[in-house]
This record gives sequence, C-alpha cells and structure tokens, in this order.
Amino acid sequence: MLDETLKTQLQAYLEKLVQPIELVASLDDSAKSQELDELLQQIAALSDKISLRRDDSDARKPSFAINRVGTDIGVRFAGLPMGHEFTSLVLALLQVGGHPSKAAADTIEQIRNLDGDFKFETYFSLSCQNCPDVVQALNLMSVLNPRIRHVAIDGALYQDEVEKRQVMSVPTVFLNGEVFDQGRMSLEQIVAKLDTSASAREAEKIKARAAFDVLVVGGGPAGAAAAIYAARKGIRTGVAAERFGGQVLDTMGIENFISVTYTEGPKLAAALEQHVHEYDIDVMNLQRAEKLVPASDATGGLVQIELANGATLKSKTVILSTGARWRQMGVPGEDEYRNKGVAYCPHCDGPLFKGKRVAVIGGGNSGVEAAIDLAGIVSHVTLIEFDGKLRADEVLQRKLRSLPNVDIIVSALSTEVLGDGQRVSALVYRDRTSEQMHTLELEGIFVQIGLLPNTEWLKGTLELSPRGEIVIDERGQTSLPGVFAAGDATTVPYKQIVIAMGAGSTAALSAFDHLIRSPLVVTEDRKEAVAA
Repeated sequence: MLDETLKTQLQAYLEKLVQPIELVASLDDSAKSQELDELLQQIAALSDKISLRRDDSDARKPSFAINRVGTDIGVRFAGLPMGHEFTSLVLALLQVGGHPSKAAADTIEQIRNLDGDFKFETYFSLSCQNCPDVVQALNLMSVLNPRIRHVAIDGALYQDEVEKRQVMSVPTVFLNGEVFDQGRMSLEQIVAKLDTSASAREAEKIKARAAFDVLVVGGGPAGAAAAIYAARKGIRTGVAAERFGGQVLDTMGIENFISVTYTEGPKLAAALEQHVHEYDIDVMNLQRAEKLVPASDATGGLVQIELANGATLKSKTVILSTGARWRQMGVPGEDEYRNKGVAYCPHCDGPLFKGKRVAVIGGGNSGVEAAIDLAGIVSHVTLIEFDGKLRADEVLQRKLRSLPNVDIIVSALSTEVLGDGQRVSALVYRDRTSEQMHTLELEGIFVQIGLLPNTEWLKGTLELSPRGEIVIDERGQTSLPGVFAAGDATTVPYKQIVIAMGAGSTAALSAFDHLIRSPLVVTEDRKEAVAA
C-alpha cells in the first residue's frame, strides 16, 4: 500500500506521538479488507507506540478505529483513507496520539465545553477535495471532547448505505442519525453551528473593535493579497470573510499558477491563510457582509460594513473582494433537488453516481472536463450546451467525442428538473432549433455554466455592471471614494487566481495612496489616545 518514500515520511511524523495508540481493525474476506489489513500492518510497524489488533464486531467492514490506549478517545474510518483523505489519517494518528492541534486556543476551549452527546457520521469520496476539512475537523473534535464520536465513511465503498440514506453529495454529515449539513465546513463553522450562542458572543467582540485603516471584505486570493500588501505598509488592517479561501477551496487541480507546476485549491487556500497570519492582520472569519454604508459626516468620515450577526465594522478605506459562486440554471426543481441529484462539483460527487446516468450542463472547458471525468465513473453522460457549438478547447472536445458513453446535445435550453420528491429522475430541455421539448431520464445533473459575482448586497450602493460585477478603474477604485474592489466580483476580465492576486495588490496600494492623500480622520480611539 505504502511505497518506501511514503513510509519514511510517515515514520518521521509518527515520531511526534506522545501517547500509545491502538489500531482496531474490523475486516471480512473482501479485497478491500485485505488492502486495509496491509495498510494497518505497515503503519503499526513504523512506531513502537502503535499496536494493532482485530475486532470484527463493527458492522462496517472494512473499517478501523484509532484509539488512545486506556482512554475513551478515538476516531473511526470506514474504508481506506487514501487519496485526499490520507492527510486525515495522518492527523488522526498524531492527534489521538497526543500531538497538539494547531487550532486556535479559544476554539479548542469552545469544543471542550460543548454540552451534549454527539455522534457524527461523515460520508466522503476519495476524490473530494472538500471532504478532508470536514473529516479532520470532526476527528479533532472527537479527540478533544470524549462526548463527541465520529466515523468517516467512504461513500463509494458503502453504496448500500448511500442509497438507503439518500446521500447524493459529499461531504454529507449526519448527527445522531439526522442530516447535520452538506458541503465544505471549517472547524469553526461546525462548532458555531453546535454552540448557538457563539455568534452573539463574536458580534460583541467585533463591535468593540477600533476603526481600521483598510478593511478587506472577502478572504479569497484577491482579499489575501490585498490584506498582505496593506499590512506591509504598517497600517491597521482587517479582513472579514465568510470563509477564508473563497472559491479556491472548491477548485481541484491548479496548473497555471506561475512558478507552481501543480497544486490543489485547499492547499493554496491554506497557504494564503498562513501567509496572512504572518502579519498583524485582524482576521474575522465566518462573517457575512450584508450592507455597505458610504463614508459621510454621519459616519464620522468612515465607511461602514454591517455584518449578518448585527455587528458593524468601520474603516477609512474598504477593499471589496467577495468573489463569485457557481451560476445556477435558475429552473424549477433545481433548488429542490440540490444535493439530491443536482450537483456542482463533479470531482466531489461523481463517485456517488457510479453506474448511473447523468447530464452535464455547459459546453465550456469546465463542462467538457467534467463530462470526461464522469464518463470514467458513470454509465452514461449527456452534455447539454445552450449555444450551437461547444466552447471548450479543441483538445478537450476531441477527447470528449472519443468516449463511447457520451452524447452531446447543442442548441438546448434546460427548462426543469424533475424528481420523485427525494431525488432527481429527469431533466427537461427545449431544442432551440425545432422548439420541441424533450425529457431526459437520469439520476444526476452536474451544472457547469460559469460564475455569478457575490454582489447582491451592494445593489443601490455603488455602480455595478449589467452582470452584477463591481465597476472599477485601473486602480481598483469603485464609484465610491475610499472603496476599492478586486477579483472575480469586479469587471476585471479573465477570472483567474493570479489575476485576482494582482488586482488585490493593486487595490491595497491604491487604498494606501488614498489614505496618505486624504484629510486626517480623527476616530474615537485616536481621540482617547490624544486625551491620554
């Protein structure tokens, strides 16, 4: 299972074990059980602090537990945590073995103080780049609080469970037998959902913050670059982000980030966050902006950002980098069957549709790449494009047309998603040439039709393009003095990571230039300092 290089790397990590751990395997005669047995034996041989025994009493086979000897602390995996989940396995070994987590001290204390018994089950796929964050967060919580239990389940290996519990999107998390949530979640998001008073406490903390020189709204590549460039000028910088990393977290392979031949979205997002924390930047995560109030005499010459939790942030300048999200079809049934057959991430959810019929909506590069990937998993793929021809690169089109289980339909308008109340059963589309209506029977629909800027909350406040993008000039300046913008939420052409980073840097430098050329704004905290 593990090559010599990986064994050497893992052995070095396992030297950090503080307390003895026990691997407990539940196996049967299947090939996957044999693979798991081999993997666990290899791991146990790498450290004298690891023992291995077999106990076939668990209903899920193959599965295994990682337990801290002599305690109730442990986690469980049902399946082989390889691929994207190998890091989850390594972290589980270390954390159960007493190696401290890098999570914030207040978050750790919040987890330890959670009151109640929580049994979590997470369904993941090995190709899902969103799943490890959830698996790792819940594993850590079960290590920190013995009243929290967690098992991570490979949905592709337990198809019967997936069908019975109607899991059609990963990660899907069950709490005490009921659906808790779906999609990427950070440790802080999960804890906040369990600790219902956390939002109010955080709002009070935010209200007490002094005004910033530069406040960045959004934590994607543009926001991270803007925050770093602002902080390097020695000015008071804050970041308010709904989720740090933004859409990069949902990106699979990245091969055009200059000087890095290949990386993956979650890795890049983690690196961005780490870089931001190297500076004196006040990062406020899990904060959704709902209203922008322009600077005026009434606001003391400061721009205000009102948050969903009721708090208000104030700043001399603001950089909007709220990014974009997947565009939806906007047809009846789409919202009703989201995560019940309607999906937006083929890498994440594709394995759950093994042997089924699916459609991909969109004939650009994303759509064609998705169809190619899915063709290797599902029984049949129908690609549907609104235009009269595909828009993807020719090399991708040739690959797609060579696949025997793919149909391509152009000049087609999707009009409705049908289902039985529990899951998708068909897609209705109109042939734009003949005007005839068609019903395509299937089990899954993957939507790949571009991006929509996250700017609804700004309507009527500053100038937006007809597509809802923030209108900016070459300096990143918006129609409001002191308010700048960068990244996919703006009118900048070519929505690329490297372009967003450059735009964020430009906006920060422009904000600094605005500050040094503007009249001094005397804030309440500065008044107090002068009085002292």
